[in-house]
Amino acid sequence: MFRLVHPLAGLLALAIICLFWTATVTVELLGTSAQVAAVKGAIPWGFLILIPALIAIGGSGERLARDRRGRLLSTKQRRMKVIAANGLLVLVPCALWLAASAAQARFDSLFVAVQGLELLAGGLNIALLSLNFRDGLRMTRRWPAK
Repeated sequence: MFRLVHPLAGLLALAIICLFWTATVTVELLGTSAQVAAVKGAIPWGFLILIPALIAIGGSGERLARDRRGRLLSTKQRRMKVIAANGLLVLVPCALWLAASAAQARFDSLFVAVQGLELLAGGLNIALLSLNFRDGLRMTRRWPAK
């Protein structure tokens, strides 16, 4: 079961974060202030799916890794610590603050700066989750080794 849950939860989390990132960039470039506010207000609701998916990744990954050792595994574990810290310390607070600011139509320079930080941190998590997904496929021999 963990062999199914782990990649599916990883794919779901990666897809949600990509959706958040893409929606943000698209609405910032092409949308109205009302559309920006709608996207920023919707993202925290997405946490109701994203956070359990990330917990499922961590729990199932720990279970799958319990009898394994190796460079790929330790690399994946280090990345997950960065992903979790980035999410809890940067992305969630930024998303909540941006949602509150957008709801009050406060689109000032601080909003732009926090939005930039959120996009950078989100891009980092997309990259790290993608690398972990690739390395997971390598560990299961579904992706060619380097």
